[in-house]
Formats: sequence, structure tokens, C-alpha cells
Amino acid sequence: MSPQNGSPDQGKLFIPVAGVRKSDLVDSYTDDRGGGTRTHEAIDIMADTGTPVFAAAPGTVEKLFWSDLGGNTIYVRSPDERTIYYYAHLDAYRNGLKEGQQVRAGEPLGTVGSSGNADPAAPHLHFSVLNTTPEANWSEGTPINPYPLLSR
Repeated sequence: MSPQNGSPDQGKLFIPVAGVRKSDLVDSYTDDRGGGTRTHEAIDIMADTGTPVFAAAPGTVEKLFWSDLGGNTIYVRSPDERTIYYYAHLDAYRNGLKEGQQVRAGEPLGTVGSSGNADPAAPHLHFSVLNTTPEANWSEGTPINPYPLLSR
């Protein structure tokens, strides 16, 4: 973590999808979505349905949540409580995963899917990083581009 801004240091997060290399990633942060009605505040990591999804960083599972946009989602809060890692469009959660559970970087969370508003023909993990405060709700924060943070 960077002490100046509370966000993860560049290149310090695990790529959260099995078998994906940095060279496979596309920086889709700020791309138009919804016909230009909203900005994509995440990156999409393409993979087959059922591909394992891992924690990009350690933290606490703050919320397991279904949303119309994100489908099966997971919010993980960093140990210093200043970063939220958001995983969306999951096909399934890992068996036994529950809110309040501590996870290590690289620990399985679930599997890639196309739940929510994702195109079933293009399964992927929608991965976002939010700067937040310890007092903020699990969904509150300022999005930052996860692309340069992913490296290992």
C-alpha cells in the first residue's frame, strides 16, 4: 500500500483470474458503457465460465451481494480498511465463502461467469478497486484504475 494515498502500489496485486497473464489484460477502465450513458470504472478480465477467481489482495469479505448489473458480486476490504476490491459477474462463490471471512491474496473466491448484465457469450470478471475510508459503507469509495496495479 502506498502511505501517501492509501491505494495499492503499482504492480502489487495478483491477477485474480486463473491462467491470465499481464499481457492478456486490456485496460478497459473509462470505456463507455450503456451506449455512452456511463463510464466503466473497472477492467474486464475475459475467461471461460467456471475459471477460478482469486483474491487479488488480502482482506475481509465485506459483502456477498446480488445486483442487477454485477450479478454475483464480492466486496473485499483491505486490512487497513482503505481499499475495496470488487469482483462481479461471478458464476458462483467458492463453497463456504461468507461475509466477515479473512482471505489471503491468491485464495479462491469463486468462478468467472456472466451473471447480472454481462453478455453470456463473453464471460468475464469485472474487477474494480475503490479508495475508501474505514468508516465508509462496503460500496462507497472512489474508483481507481486497477490495470496498472495488477502484475503477479
